[in-house]
Amino acid sequence: MRLEILSALNAERAARRAAIVVTDVESGAQRLVKAADVAADPLKDVLEHRLRSGKSGMAETRQGRVFLTVHVPPPHLVITGAVHISQALAPMARLAGYDVVIVDPRTAFATKERFPDVPMLAEWPDTALPRLAVDRYTAFVALTHDPKIDDPALIFALARDCFYIGALGSKKTHARRVARLEEQGVAKEALARIRAPIGLKIGAVSPAEIAVAILGEITAELRLPAEKAS
Repeated sequence: MRLEILSALNAERAARRAAIVVTDVESGAQRLVKAADVAADPLKDVLEHRLRSGKSGMAETRQGRVFLTVHVPPPHLVITGAVHISQALAPMARLAGYDVVIVDPRTAFATKERFPDVPMLAEWPDTALPRLAVDRYTAFVALTHDPKIDDPALIFALARDCFYIGALGSKKTHARRVARLEEQGVAKEALARIRAPIGLKIGAVSPAEIAVAILGEITAELRLPAEKAS
């Protein structure tokens, strides 16, 4: 790999931006395609597919046979609420490859006894969240049912390019949430990004089943094309 390609790739990785090294199998020529440039690339469709899957591999294209080396940041899952659903969701998400962190200022809930293997910040969202890498490779989940915690956390997430934002609550609860956030100046277009009621419609009842539904919806948003994930 040429030094200029390696330097550019390292810069993208350090900034948690995805990139793909395209290698022409016949000639050995290489080029770097940054995620921001994929839409204008001649190999747009195959590059977008590889970014969604996160998998490197060979591809047959109009330009010949190429090997695509995919560099995608590890996804983050930020959860507000050290609740029963979080106790099930956090280990599931870690098994699926997510870096998980839980934010909850309620120290009676955010304890190592309840979450022995999960990083926790027992702080209010406006203090904790700015220190985290909340970006387009972050899934954000609000689970407390407490507007004092979830509302500022959702405002923070909506101001970032998170690939998924979901919030616990019924349609009535979410309608009240939307009204509160609109009063605080959040645009309707932004509020439409919140998945609520959260999770796939699988008839989930128990905390573990709700966690499965949430992780399934997050996975679909991460891996499927937009028209299929919605």
